[in-house]
Amino acid sequence: MYWVYDLPNWLFELLTISLFVAFGLGGLLASRRMIRRVHLQHSYNDIVGFYLAGITVLYGVTLGLLAIGAWTTYTDTEAKVAREAAAVASLYRTVGSLEGPMRSVLQQDIRDYTIRVIQIGWPEQQQGIVPIENRVSLDTFRQDFRRWEPATEADKVLEQDVSREFDALETSRSIRLDSVTDELPSPLWALILVGAAICIISTWFFHMQSLKMHIWMTVLFSALIGLMVFMVAALDNPYRGKISVSPEPLERVYHQMVHPRQYPGPTQ
Repeated sequence: MYWVYDLPNWLFELLTISLFVAFGLGGLLASRRMIRRVHLQHSYNDIVGFYLAGITVLYGVTLGLLAIGAWTTYTDTEAKVAREAAAVASLYRTVGSLEGPMRSVLQQDIRDYTIRVIQIGWPEQQQGIVPIENRVSLDTFRQDFRRWEPATEADKVLEQDVSREFDALETSRSIRLDSVTDELPSPLWALILVGAAICIISTWFFHMQSLKMHIWMTVLFSALIGLMVFMVAALDNPYRGKISVSPEPLERVYHQMVHPRQYPGPTQ
């Protein structure tokens, strides 16, 4: 079902709502005659309403908690990307304190890493693939840095600073990669979909003289359920779909590295 994340948001939302509305209307029309026979001797609308209220409250609380969890995962993923961008900027700034040609070599390695994450790694993440190509740039940086020999005590301190910030970048990268496959487990999705079906099915048990009234109530209720499920689905995979975490923090840092004169701040 990951193909739905390739759709425009409005189409994904319309498709989700339409499926729930179609299910609600189809079941209503198919079961109406049977329900009328059940209510023939006595109206059970009060009992149906009592059970529907209990079911919707329980389902609404559950779905709300899952939606909050999906949103929390989404915002946490944004924070992970921002943390990695900050680690890139800090390492680039520290490397800028080196003397000689080694500074240009290491800064180029960092720029290569950043652009690889943006242009190669990110499209793969959006497909649910954990990228590995940008690892080459980090290995190149490590090999180049090992060729630099500190000549003074200040250089030795600088060497420790670069090593520490490089380790921080690798840690941030690993944390980001671990979040590529974050999503709600299958049992929770089963709970969402089965619970939605139970809520909609419960509306079929009302007996109304006006079929149009029953249809409109079912359509509105099913559409609301579909809208809530769409919201959870849209946020479930942080890197997939049109509502997804973007590489904007890394793009901003890369632009600062390429055009340092426009930013007299930390990356110069």
